[in-house]
Amino acid sequence: MSRAIRFADLDLARRLEQAEGSSNVAFVEARAKAQPEASATWTRVAGTYAMFDGVGSPCTQTFGLGLDGPIGAAELDELEAFFLSRGASVCHEVSPLAGVEVFALLASRGYKPVELSTVLFQPLDAAPHQGAPDGTAIGARQPNPTVKVRRISIDEAGMFAAVSARGWSEAVEVRPFIEGLARIVVAKHDGPCFVAEIDGVPIATGAMNVWQGVALLAGASTVPEGRRRGAQLALLDTRLRFAASQGCDVAMMCTAPGSTSQRNAERNGFRIAYTRTKWQLSQNR
Repeated sequence: MSRAIRFADLDLARRLEQAEGSSNVAFVEARAKAQPEASATWTRVAGTYAMFDGVGSPCTQTFGLGLDGPIGAAELDELEAFFLSRGASVCHEVSPLAGVEVFALLASRGYKPVELSTVLFQPLDAAPHQGAPDGTAIGARQPNPTVKVRRISIDEAGMFAAVSARGWSEAVEVRPFIEGLARIVVAKHDGPCFVAEIDGVPIATGAMNVWQGVALLAGASTVPEGRRRGAQLALLDTRLRFAASQGCDVAMMCTAPGSTSQRNAERNGFRIAYTRTKWQLSQNR
């Protein structure tokens, strides 16, 4: 299938970071509705999305810092006050396309790098859900035909959350958090969720968020006994087709640099856009 050429430039970085920021906004709003006691909220400062999902939540951070124009001390003061007034750490997920000046400013204010993530993207054809002439999948490989993928309904949130959590069986301490996270993901108004099944038994999950032509793929989890059976490949193919049917022209996902997830994404047509750095404000500044 022919693909439009798209370059990993500043314009693409803005779209991708805004898509992830909007996804987290939808998540925070869903949390606030489902659990008012969590005091989840968000704001936007100089084009930067800032989310508070509770102290210690990985969603409590910013996206898009410095991509929408110059960022200075006044803007950082406002963003820092948003988090510090709620007792949370100050964390910014920053694309290198924001420029070295942003990194230098953060370093000068006592921030330190604490995490890296690779952002990958794949252009989507205008209507790949209609199928390629040769019947191939959207990605580079054909899914296992015994794996069936379907979009879940909102009343299946408990099942989706349980399967998602079981996929983290090696990290028992985080399973309750993952299960709660997954329930909120299902509750998002613009976040379709999918389950992969073999013989009617759910074995894997995947979610996505659609924002202005960008499909953010996330929520991948497979139960131990369902691994190496092509479930995530089938979920990927279904979600890409769904995204194209919704008018999306690009899909994105985020992984740990050099991880198995990154390699799998590249095997299936994704390209690396850039590697982000998460900066955290030092408490001893």
